[in-house]
Amino acid sequence: MSWKRTATLFLVSQALSLFGTALVQYALLWHVTLTTKSGVVMTVYILCGFVPAFFVSPFAGVWADRMDRKRLMILSDGTIALVTLLLALVMQRGGQGGQAMWLIMLTAAVRAVGQAVQMPAVGAFLPQFVPPDQLTRINGIQSTIQSATFFGAPVLAGFLMSVWPLAWVFLLDVVTAAVAIAMLAFLVHVPPHERAAKAEHVSYFEDLAAGFVYVRGHRFFLAYFAFVGGLLILVAPAAFLTPLQVTRTYGSDVWRLTAIEMVFSVGMMIGGALMAAWGGFRNRIHTMFLSTGIMGACTVLLGVMPNFWVYLVPMGVFGLALPLYNAAAMVLVQEQSEPELLGRVMGVFTMLSMSMMPLGMLIFGPLAEVVRIEWLLIATGAAMLLQLLWVSRNRTLVEGGLAPATPAGTGDANDAKTEDATTDVATDATTDATTA
Repeated sequence: MSWKRTATLFLVSQALSLFGTALVQYALLWHVTLTTKSGVVMTVYILCGFVPAFFVSPFAGVWADRMDRKRLMILSDGTIALVTLLLALVMQRGGQGGQAMWLIMLTAAVRAVGQAVQMPAVGAFLPQFVPPDQLTRINGIQSTIQSATFFGAPVLAGFLMSVWPLAWVFLLDVVTAAVAIAMLAFLVHVPPHERAAKAEHVSYFEDLAAGFVYVRGHRFFLAYFAFVGGLLILVAPAAFLTPLQVTRTYGSDVWRLTAIEMVFSVGMMIGGALMAAWGGFRNRIHTMFLSTGIMGACTVLLGVMPNFWVYLVPMGVFGLALPLYNAAAMVLVQEQSEPELLGRVMGVFTMLSMSMMPLGMLIFGPLAEVVRIEWLLIATGAAMLLQLLWVSRNRTLVEGGLAPATPAGTGDANDAKTEDATTDVATDATTDATTA
């Protein structure tokens, strides 16, 4: 089977899974908000969706290195679907409000664990069949699909919640998960990676420790994760506080909040398509520097815009820059990791990605009660630009941004360097994925 056909089928299965996941995420969030109208309950719900993933992510990286990654993705998707099905049945039988709230919290926690398990597996799975010189484009296509999903999911979730019982929305996620699992199981044929086929007697904790020791002793990853962690903390106000800023500064109309979300999502779709077609600079870190500079400048502009319509411009450009960062960041981890340690490095990367912005909100959230959000945006945007000035002079980062001569973590992709590898994967895969 052509690697491009495999990539297309895999991306379609992930799109289906992600779409159902996004529908339920919005439906759960809105249901908890409308049912309880409690900030405390909302905080508990957010913690249920964050804390389990933070602690599971490193172990998920170990599993991704020791198990068949395709089976791991099927297991995580299936577990999420099963818990969602149980919640749907409780809702269908009349469980409402506080009666079902404990199960909603449990569902949020299990779904967070499932996603934490899936992310390192997906990141480590792609290099098994995608040629190294096409990883950036495939990650760009995946980012485009994700952006399109999160553009349409809130609109569809709101519509379905107005015409369907909530349980039916949950059942829709079960159906999309079942189709995604079937496609992955029967249509995506990728042999397990080498270590998954070996019988080893190394404990999970030894494997986990080996992953952290590897990252700690890797000059590039130390500098890289410091850069990524600092950036994610600084981007927290732009990610979480802009809806509150819009409400306070421009008006509390619901359409304004919908507008910023839609403009941001459209920007992300354009940025993902750009990465799929362009592939970024030859030096991956230069692509991340470009996106960081754009996001920093847009964050400052979000703090100084004179009216709402002008405000939407930097919001959309910020969305456009984000896929450039995401695709390049993922490929750097895939290229710089040793094949047998890729899953564990992805686990550390996932833990970092999922924890730094909430950590930033612990700082900037309370500050927003005493300091104007506009000032926080200007300050964090300027700090992002200053951080960029510093890291752009870091030789370890700049030199590490170039793909290795024999990229680590390519797995079976080395055998896939056929004539297809020189053709334009972006058009084929995007068309097939959209059609399907």
